[in-house]
Amino acid sequence: MNRGKVKITLSDVSQTLLAPLWGRAQLSKEYSSLFYDAKAVELVEKIDYDFSTSDVPFLGILFTAALKDDISLFSLGSLRAKQFDDKIRAYIAEHPHASVISLGAGLDTTFYRVDNGSIHWYDLDLPAVIEIRRRLLPEPERVTYIAKSLLDPSWCGDIKHTEDGVFMIAGGLFYYFEEAQVKQFFSMLADNFPGGEIVFDVESGSDDCFSAWMNIFPPEQRDKMRAAWPEALRDWWEKTPQDQKDKVNDMIAALKTPTKPKGKEWSDLEEWWDQLSDEEKEEAIVGFMTSFSGRVGMWTLKDANEFTKWDSCITVIDHFPMYQNIPRDSLSVEMRRFMDYSDEKGGSSIIHLRV
Repeated sequence: MNRGKVKITLSDVSQTLLAPLWGRAQLSKEYSSLFYDAKAVELVEKIDYDFSTSDVPFLGILFTAALKDDISLFSLGSLRAKQFDDKIRAYIAEHPHASVISLGAGLDTTFYRVDNGSIHWYDLDLPAVIEIRRRLLPEPERVTYIAKSLLDPSWCGDIKHTEDGVFMIAGGLFYYFEEAQVKQFFSMLADNFPGGEIVFDVESGSDDCFSAWMNIFPPEQRDKMRAAWPEALRDWWEKTPQDQKDKVNDMIAALKTPTKPKGKEWSDLEEWWDQLSDEEKEEAIVGFMTSFSGRVGMWTLKDANEFTKWDSCITVIDHFPMYQNIPRDSLSVEMRRFMDYSDEKGGSSIIHLRV
């Protein structure tokens, strides 16, 4: 272990912790005038972990692809943190002693960016995740960690200091739930925190969300992604143990592409990739993404007004495209183009509700 660094081991429950953290750190390093998260930068330096050779193979490939500076998937997704920060600051300006809850907190560092010195903050996540969080981010004053499932209603009783309001954030969370679970959750919020507010992000409308996500990219950027992917896979392959390579070979064998690699060496994979059509390459990339996240059939929403049909207590305060009003001047041409295209097509959006 590197001196002064903390070694962490990922498991199925914690494998999604690092992507948003890494994204916020990268965004902070490259575009500090737009967004800066000092704690995320500090944590990435503190963790003894090779992001490009993640113990979870598909995550390692994604990190390697992003490091190639083709399209920084994680950095772009981390811009939702800026939107959340703006919403929190507006709320606590009027409710300076509010309780703020980060749902599915992972390694969220929002508290360190928005703390006004008087809010009460709660980070909620599964016990295994909170254990990792405590090792890396011991609870500061006015911060409480809650090691429970989102769907366990008992956590609502752990929230104190609600006299000046309750505000909740949920970044990249509801994708992992079925619609019935999301309905159950919001009904629970309405019962326990009447008048409370929540901000979260959501994908809009497709049975195959990762395919829809691919379609958000303009054609020239999709060309770059198809070209960058085998390069990232090759770089990862050259420094990864055999058991991880075996997982990738198993995933490729399960793809619905008409051709399969003739063998299991890198040269076999490279030859196979070169034979695929553009559409088949995109299908393969989507397969990697799905295998990494496990988000098959994730919940999506086109119209925020659906919430008012679920529960008459719910009010829609705001609903807007993910990158709306984010300054683009300092960003690369590719990032600006993606953001404009995504907002135009309605790929991801931010929803702000009162329950």
